[in-house]
Amino acid sequence: MALAEPPKEIRTYHLPPTPSIPNSPLPLLHYPRFFTHRLSSHRPTPSLSPSASPLSPSLSSPKTRDSETHDPLPIHALLKSNRWTTQWIWRYGPTQQSHYHSAAHECMTVLSGTARIRFGLGDDDISEGDGEREEGERGEAGKGVEIEANPGDVFILPAGTAHKTFRTQPEMEMELLTPGEGHGVLREGAGERREGDDERRVEEVLREVRGRLKGFTMMGAYPEGSQWDFRVGGEDCGEGGFERVWGVEKPERDPVLGEDERGLRGSWN
Repeated sequence: MALAEPPKEIRTYHLPPTPSIPNSPLPLLHYPRFFTHRLSSHRPTPSLSPSASPLSPSLSSPKTRDSETHDPLPIHALLKSNRWTTQWIWRYGPTQQSHYHSAAHECMTVLSGTARIRFGLGDDDISEGDGEREEGERGEAGKGVEIEANPGDVFILPAGTAHKTFRTQPEMEMELLTPGEGHGVLREGAGERREGDDERRVEEVLREVRGRLKGFTMMGAYPEGSQWDFRVGGEDCGEGGFERVWGVEKPERDPVLGEDERGLRGSWN
């Protein structure tokens, strides 16, 4: 999948392991306002075919940062074209437990609202006097980083990367907006299924969700065939545990840049 122009900005963060968190030798990738920079306001949302460019316009209706929302349907189509599977859309509460995924790489796209996300540290790694940091500021020995998350941002987390979302705006209660338990967006259905039914049902769910994008919301996707787990630190401290996490197979395509070497295909080699 070719790019018509380079992304506006790609930020990389190398996060070393802590005593309880593996993090990864691969860098965390952040594409600030990735979708926002490529959008024009108040235009109908197009269908995004697998051959469409990730720079196609009109994936959202940006107004101001506080009111900007991004339609999950064409973003899902782009992720799918690059062999990443949408598994959830969450509305985040004021804070959450720091955690990581030991068996899956993750792509998180901000659909609405703002928040801070701390990467690279478990909750047990934070000392009592360790307050909030400036944007991109690292903690002791370069461990951990805090990033302001805005609508249109894309984060790509290698397996093992600890992350914690907090200070969300507008502040609302945490809620899973897609059906199930966050491991896929298909509703349970009965009856005969024909070719293409699953994707049509996914699109139906995402159309419904886009009218509920209030507060800080993100969409989560994982390489095809991957399933995430939820680990808070210490579970992989045994012999070879961190190495097993670091050995999770790399995806063939960046979730939004496809085969372009400016994405993870270049950064994760």
